[in-house]
Amino acid sequence: MKITAIGADISKNDVSCSPMLVETIEKNLHTVKELGAKDVALTNVTGDDVVISAFVEDNLLEDVNEGLVNVLKMSAENLGDLSGISQTPEDAGEGISYAEANIRPDRYPDAIVLGFDTYGGEPFVADVANSAIDAAKGIKNCTDVSDYIEPKMKKIPGVGYVSPETDDPVVVATVENIEYVGVIAGAMIGAALGNKNVYLVKRGTTCNVLPGSVIFSATAFMNGNVIDLAVPFENKTRILR
Repeated sequence: MKITAIGADISKNDVSCSPMLVETIEKNLHTVKELGAKDVALTNVTGDDVVISAFVEDNLLEDVNEGLVNVLKMSAENLGDLSGISQTPEDAGEGISYAEANIRPDRYPDAIVLGFDTYGGEPFVADVANSAIDAAKGIKNCTDVSDYIEPKMKKIPGVGYVSPETDDPVVVATVENIEYVGVIAGAMIGAALGNKNVYLVKRGTTCNVLPGSVIFSATAFMNGNVIDLAVPFENKTRILR
């Protein structure tokens, strides 16, 4: 089994996602469940970017990925990143972001999903995302982490190709023990925030930062439920007096 996550800018503006867009996506998610996904959810809403994630058996990965993209197409206020998808590498443009990670067969599917947003496609966002990936690798009870973000052509199973210009990455990590969700997420969040001009935001936050900055949301996707990790981590990082 895997977690698969697809991120895209399909908003009608450059700084936020409207409540109507969020509602429409969530209303259409049942179509992915009907394709055989174990669970599917709109896990991240970050500035003008959304991430839809699903737990899926390996043999259904391509069908479910195609279904996730179809939900984005059905829900889009603006084709945005969807227009960069191509069936050939030569015609691919700036497109959707993609991440996947494996889940051990004898473990319940729990995962952490980070979704990033840039206003001007700031190139250092790849370093930020890769910092989070490095932080998760090797931690006890972290089963798998998605691939490094690299400036290269990417083939998304069941969907097509996107070009190296694709920005606003997605990172996923799978967790074997519920008590380690906080440990692994804390390491990933801390590593990302250690980079300059990077801000953790709550799910659905408008991109109200100075251009030249990166924002990201962090979500725990567990038992079909979405937990916005910015809320508990905000409480945990308050200095007690």
